[in-house]
Amino acid sequence: MTRIAIVTDSTAYIPPNLVNQYGIHVAPQQLIWGTETFRDGVDISPTQFYERLKTDKVNPKTSQVSPGAFRDIYTNALKAADGVLAIVISGGVSQTHNSAIVAKSDLPEAQIEVIDSRTTAMAMGFICLAAARAAAEGKSLAEVKQLAEDLMNKVGVIFVVDTLDYLHRGGRIGGAQRFIGNALNVKPVLTLQDGKVEPLERVRTKKKAIEYMINTIADRVAGKKTVRLATLHANAETEAKELLANVSARLKPVESVLAEVSPVVGTHTGPGTVGLAWCAE
Repeated sequence: MTRIAIVTDSTAYIPPNLVNQYGIHVAPQQLIWGTETFRDGVDISPTQFYERLKTDKVNPKTSQVSPGAFRDIYTNALKAADGVLAIVISGGVSQTHNSAIVAKSDLPEAQIEVIDSRTTAMAMGFICLAAARAAAEGKSLAEVKQLAEDLMNKVGVIFVVDTLDYLHRGGRIGGAQRFIGNALNVKPVLTLQDGKVEPLERVRTKKKAIEYMINTIADRVAGKKTVRLATLHANAETEAKELLANVSARLKPVESVLAEVSPVVGTHTGPGTVGLAWCAE
């Protein structure tokens, strides 16, 4: 039986129990805070990050996983696998894909494939989980890669931020730039489209924004036999749990996941962000 290892980066924020269950290798993005550098989710937890963010006058910055870090992860994964499939955050918002490709070129004899997921969060996480499940069934590297690529058009993520300041500050704002200047007292509803952050709607209250998000996703998964859902949150667990319960009651997913936004993503979205990722087939 061919053994294929799945590699992703920490912006997928697949819950640890699922990472462990499927043996997924997670490459941590880097958080740079003044003179300190942290590995995303390894050296600093989301709770620690948001507590410090409240009081620290220095704005954190982020950096993609280095080629060397990917190379080490590939090498480690190949100790117990015949091939590696790396599924990483959209190249439209990060240089992570480039690092993963450079690392692959450093190991020319290894069977390694790299996919730019064109998304992030559990939208990417669901692709990784599907790939890992296929690999566990003994599928070949080519088969697992094809399955992952086919799923890219069946996943998505929509999120609501309390403010656009963090996205603007980090240069990840994309088409939502046009909301700047008239975003006071509104909650922007955003998505990843063609690999970049794009605006969907401006809504007056967060409650209305969440309703809009649920209705939009309900429309997008309508008629699909198999729906998987994940809430994502940045220091807003209670809100996210309520959101997951409400949307699950309406859409009856076969799998539901509560995911916490990693510090690197939280740097760009800011605290209070909530969202939904889906996979519908």
